[in-house]
Amino acid sequence: MDNPIPAGPKEQWWFLNYDRRFIRPDMIAGLTAAAVVIPKAMAYATIAGLPIEVGLYTAFIPMVIYAILGTSRPLSFSTTSTIAILTATELALLAPGRSPGELVVVASALAFLVGAFLLLAGILRLGFIANFISDPVLTGFKAGIGLVIVVDQIPKLLGFHIDKGPFFQNILSIFQHLPETSVATLLLALVTLALVVGLEHVRPHTPAPLFAVVLGIAASGIFALGQAGVELVGKIPAGLPVPVLPDLSLVGKLWPGALGIALMAYIESIAAGRAFARHGDPRPNSNQELVALGVANLGGGFFRSIPAGGGTSQTAVNDKAGARTQLAELVTAGIVLAVLLFLSPLISLMPQATLAAVVVATTVALLNPRDFRAILRVRGTEFWWSVIAFGGVVIFGTLQGILVAVAVSVMTLIYAANHPPIYALGRKPGTDVFRPISEEHSGDETFPGLLILRTEGGMTFASAPRLGERFRELIMEAKPRVLLLDCSAIPNFEYTALKLLIEAEEKLREAGVALWLAGLNPRALEVVKRSPLFDALGYGRMFFNVEQAVEAYRKSGKGSGGNEEGRAKRGESQMAGRKENRR
Repeated sequence: MDNPIPAGPKEQWWFLNYDRRFIRPDMIAGLTAAAVVIPKAMAYATIAGLPIEVGLYTAFIPMVIYAILGTSRPLSFSTTSTIAILTATELALLAPGRSPGELVVVASALAFLVGAFLLLAGILRLGFIANFISDPVLTGFKAGIGLVIVVDQIPKLLGFHIDKGPFFQNILSIFQHLPETSVATLLLALVTLALVVGLEHVRPHTPAPLFAVVLGIAASGIFALGQAGVELVGKIPAGLPVPVLPDLSLVGKLWPGALGIALMAYIESIAAGRAFARHGDPRPNSNQELVALGVANLGGGFFRSIPAGGGTSQTAVNDKAGARTQLAELVTAGIVLAVLLFLSPLISLMPQATLAAVVVATTVALLNPRDFRAILRVRGTEFWWSVIAFGGVVIFGTLQGILVAVAVSVMTLIYAANHPPIYALGRKPGTDVFRPISEEHSGDETFPGLLILRTEGGMTFASAPRLGERFRELIMEAKPRVLLLDCSAIPNFEYTALKLLIEAEEKLREAGVALWLAGLNPRALEVVKRSPLFDALGYGRMFFNVEQAVEAYRKSGKGSGGNEEGRAKRGESQMAGRKENRR
């Protein structure tokens, strides 16, 4: 049984207390992950419209930096399909028609700016930002990205080029160019797809992308595919990337896109790191992760990298192969370095269709209808939010899709704040349990002249108007003498909400209905005691819980009438007991 890495105050600096027993599993995991990282890094560079060596640069410098600073044991850090397509969109907007060399300069500046945003967010301790993107919205966004990527790779699978534009324009252009399909390219693409999909199905732990790349290169050399009309990757410069200063004159144009990419890089990385954390692993530190991601992208910006982040599929491979610490990632980076120094002549023989097939085979998992069905089965509303996020990416584009995803997530929060649950309560016969009245519990006790209502969540300016409307509807329907508000699930009262409650109490009193409160939490109680509402209610109409309030109502005999002085004394006694219990 695997021993979990001990957690402690220095868990983020894994190398300070490294256990030598982990060397062997880390070495094996690093070698295994490299078999997936290297072909994917090259493929993602092509998604971004850049030379494939840029993908290798991204899987080297940023990976080394993250391995030192990151807090996630299994996270494999290079780049992802989502980040690649976002980068491609940004390059297409700001550098259309430029040479590959010029595109690399823009991409490096973009990586640098992404790193700056992430580092600043880490310094400001903004790690909680990822919580504002809900899982259903992220599901829709990633499915949209997956569809865009697949459509983007189809021309390479068929062996022709199109003028890229919006999603539906690209689909139309693909149909128009179908007569130009290269039979040799299509056959190679189909064989590669079958190989990758088949191996992953039959032998899930096999590095299928690596086998596909190796066989593609071998076929290219043996059968001279380049002369048969199959487009090849072409010459790749050997050696390490030369350090360059990012072109900061592009900051004014790049910052909106860089901000969106930074957000997605963080969300994907923190999600992957948390998803593959084992029992006993320290939970990834969100703010330290921002710093690690930021510094890694800043460093990559000086070495011709594209924006980088943690990939789910390669992290899964790294974890399943037995990675125990971030040393596994350093091993992967070492293999990438060996490829850059010694294997570039071989990689230059790789067919573009092989890379495109690897991209499609590894990206299609994002288009998983089961994820949408799972959401629909549990929550129909969130299902439509995921569909909206999906449509935002497909219709408006990837960068605009981020804004749609964020807007939908924020709207969900606003909707939830504006639509708190409201229940009329009854008592389960023979118990002191109060629960929402429903057909399922039609035999629960209610009390003539007493309406018991419960709401949940903070009473704020956003929720109070809707609560007021619903309260009025229920009061008009029940016509009670006493309205008892169960406040046990209300942590606090915001000023506007409390003011509306004070006004409601006055109107109820004029209509002959008394307002009682039960179960006030300490903070809410302190706010009420400092307001005119306390002057109107006193201790006589505030109770520890619903049970005591119902008992007081039954003894009073007539709603808000009865012995107010006696109830006031009971309330004072209850409050005194509460203070005594706190001591």
